[in-house]
Amino acid sequence: MKKRILSGLLAAMMALGGLAVNVNAAYYQQHQSNEATFETMEEVHENAAAWLESEYPGRSYMGDPAMEKYPAGTSYVYRSPGIYNCVSAGVRMNTNLLVYTDEAFADKEAAYAYLEDMGLIDICNEATGSIVLVTPVNPETGFGDADQYAYHVLQSVMCNIGYSVRTEEKTGTAAEAGYFGGLTYRYVIGIGGGATFINDYIATDFDFVSRIAGLLLVGGKMEKIRTIPGCVPVWLVNPEEATIEKYKAGNGTDSFGRNGDDLLYYNSKHPLQKVIVSYTDEVDLKALVEKAYYDLFINNLRIPVVKANLYTASNEFRDYRWNQAPYSLGARNPIIDGVTRDGIHVIEHQEERFSEYQADNGEYITTWYEFLPEEVFSGTADEHSIPLILVNHGGGDDPVQAVDELGFLKLAGEERVAMVAERHSSENLTASFGSASPFDTCSAVLPQLVRYMLDTYPQLDPSRVYVTGYSMGGSATNRAVYGDASVFAAAVNMSGTPYEFTEGQDEQFAEIDIPMMLTTCTYDTYTHFDSANGIIAPDFQMNIKNYLKYNEMDDIEYDFETYPLSGFKGDIYRETMVNDEYPLYQWFFLNGEGAPMVGLSIIEFIPHGLYQEYARIAWNYFKQFSRDPETKEISFNPYAW
Repeated sequence: MKKRILSGLLAAMMALGGLAVNVNAAYYQQHQSNEATFETMEEVHENAAAWLESEYPGRSYMGDPAMEKYPAGTSYVYRSPGIYNCVSAGVRMNTNLLVYTDEAFADKEAAYAYLEDMGLIDICNEATGSIVLVTPVNPETGFGDADQYAYHVLQSVMCNIGYSVRTEEKTGTAAEAGYFGGLTYRYVIGIGGGATFINDYIATDFDFVSRIAGLLLVGGKMEKIRTIPGCVPVWLVNPEEATIEKYKAGNGTDSFGRNGDDLLYYNSKHPLQKVIVSYTDEVDLKALVEKAYYDLFINNLRIPVVKANLYTASNEFRDYRWNQAPYSLGARNPIIDGVTRDGIHVIEHQEERFSEYQADNGEYITTWYEFLPEEVFSGTADEHSIPLILVNHGGGDDPVQAVDELGFLKLAGEERVAMVAERHSSENLTASFGSASPFDTCSAVLPQLVRYMLDTYPQLDPSRVYVTGYSMGGSATNRAVYGDASVFAAAVNMSGTPYEFTEGQDEQFAEIDIPMMLTTCTYDTYTHFDSANGIIAPDFQMNIKNYLKYNEMDDIEYDFETYPLSGFKGDIYRETMVNDEYPLYQWFFLNGEGAPMVGLSIIEFIPHGLYQEYARIAWNYFKQFSRDPETKEISFNPYAW
């Protein structure tokens, strides 16, 4: 997925002083430097902290205390080469394949061969991530209650990204989650007795099943008393009829089909919620794993977007990071060898182009990712035919991970939209929160990044350039607009940290307008939404007033008693559901031409965090607007509205 844009000639110029060099921090490393490893779980617990400290000097790591409760002699861990960075949320992009089998292995070599024979090593290397091979605590009696507790520990540890561990001697970050864990691409395979275990102990537990993005169950049985409490995409091989019915009920299936000899049951409104059934006299594990992975697993992801401890308050590890349920099931647009199936090329750029725009610590933006539809990548699209979205990541996020988890990667394939996403965090791993970083240069750099994209790819439409971002990326969105609003046809600030224009930046709005929408949620951070009183917070009130002012629209006085949540009536109000999960409330102020120049969107019940539905919310706003590159006038398409 990487393409380096630092040629030997450029490196020579830098050495000769022809270009400034970012001496304060190395370029962003999206991947760790590890070679492939295969270890017992005990070895992982022993090795993880020291290895991560060698990878990230100046940072402190410790073994996760929960692993002391994990049963020895049961599990093996394979890590692919170049696992994702764990000092950003890049670690969430690790594919995690959990394999439960009642096979016995004489040693690590035999266990590795078992995974290799199934094709899982090759799959994991292609995907980047880890495989956890699990055998019963008691090989004689098979999987049971003790293994369910072990699963509970393992899940808590693998999801425990960024958790701080403290002892009398040391404070550090729990190591295992950064060493082989992840959140978003979590898939489980059960074989024989392992399938029975998944049926009886994992798929029937709401916390467990609602974090799994795909199941493959080969054989196995299911107790009559068991039920599936939530949706989970599943591929069943030689199941009992009653097992099929339970998974159909959990997924709310209402439609039926057939792919070759495989039976397909699915929810017509939410087709990710599906049950695939295969019957075979001869079980070819490698072929089944390949089909399940490429035809089911990688179409799905899980996003942790629910109030913490809503359903896990009694959980033993309730204070662990991301220990919440349910994760939202969403559609994934997987990147394989740098390109998605629907032709979105993902290219990493690292160069000195913006070295003149330095933060107080000397750092500047050196890394960005381009997401180009095939017709842009190949140069076959008509000139000025493809929209461009600048997507700004949030604090701690990875640009690609943010684009994916916000739903923009999926949107790009569906709508044939190009995107660019810069890395604006500091690469100083010991910097404190709020220290100087390339983020401080966003007003100057982001409009220049857009111009670079337009100059480089003539297929991009300069009249349809949009900007958005979540949290810190929402603030970067404001900064981009304040830097030069004329570059953008519309902006959506998603739960952006507070940022108001600096002296002189507002003068441009005397000449140009800019459609802007804010998004927040009812468990957002206190600077965005006052959850105790159920109203948008003062900083968001300020932003809305500013957005109205920029567009020469009437000011408002907030009245939260009459208008709960928003504090104003607006000209248009919409109320709907997103993904049949959460209520969405939207208000818009119209200008004299009927264009919704200022908007507010509030999703009820979710906390501050990425959610795959945000991209579609933003696009539905963006697509109404264009800006004439010459006159700088905004045009509104009422048919898109």
